[in-house]
Amino acid sequence: MQYRYASAGLLPAEHSFNANSKGMLMNRFILASAAALALVACSKEAAPPAAAPEASVAAAESSLDAVLAAQPDDVKARYAQRHPKETLEFFGVEPGMTVVDTLPGEVWYAGLLMDYLGPNGKVIGADYSQEMWKLFGDYSPDPQVKAKWAEEFVAKMEAKRGEDDAQVAAVHYGAIPDELAGTADVVLVIRAIHHFMRLEDQGGWLTQALEDMKKLLKPGGIVGVVAHRAPEQSSDEWAKGNAGYVKQSAVIAAFEKAGFELVESSEINANPKDQPTENDFVWRLPPTFATSQNNPELKAQMEAIGESDRMTLKFRKKA
Repeated sequence: MQYRYASAGLLPAEHSFNANSKGMLMNRFILASAAALALVACSKEAAPPAAAPEASVAAAESSLDAVLAAQPDDVKARYAQRHPKETLEFFGVEPGMTVVDTLPGEVWYAGLLMDYLGPNGKVIGADYSQEMWKLFGDYSPDPQVKAKWAEEFVAKMEAKRGEDDAQVAAVHYGAIPDELAGTADVVLVIRAIHHFMRLEDQGGWLTQALEDMKKLLKPGGIVGVVAHRAPEQSSDEWAKGNAGYVKQSAVIAAFEKAGFELVESSEINANPKDQPTENDFVWRLPPTFATSQNNPELKAQMEAIGESDRMTLKFRKKA
């Protein structure tokens, strides 16, 4: 009789064979199966156990704690009002991700992210469009300076980047390169959405920015928004962003209109002491103190309020 090989041992090449052959074949089959099972068992014993999800979460949390603890005292003094640990965890930011930071700073949040995301991660700083900056009036930066911003931002971050830190890149809204399309896990828009909103009717800047965010994100990617929150009963005109404040309902409506879905909201960055009227603007508060630089009594009142009341919203790009 002829036989062919199979994964479980020797199998007959045809179905008609005698009883003795059948008995011999069964013995061989049993021995081969036992040997195979033994090999599988050995391989399972040799393989290291997979890390539990809880262990991965704990490692990421420990890493973030270490990054925050390593910052200078003036940065750590802001934690009580900016809640970086809780905010990044709420948005699901983890080591190894590619994260876009809108209107990035050397610390908030690009600097923290560069340390936290690690060598397999990437931070992409995203500045406003150079054309949009021209609409800032007396606060408009020199166009020649802004033309060099991306190059200079990367150089500045690279100068302090360690070998275990994330890669760094920089882009302008309105000019997202195609090679970055679908690469980001998270886009952060922290204390920056009000400028897009207040200038929307002068060039569709919010509409363009939301499309750019969708372009940057992977399917199912997250946009994390922290914004100065206007009381819902305030007028739409005052709450369009010129005073820094915008309505939470307006932000949600804009993202949903653009095709995002609201995943969750949080009160992590809420401050009930901040109750602005339509005579107020957000820069009266810390850290700017725009109205009280030379008025110690008023400055003390602003310090007692603290930083602004802020919404914290988590949106998802639909897959």
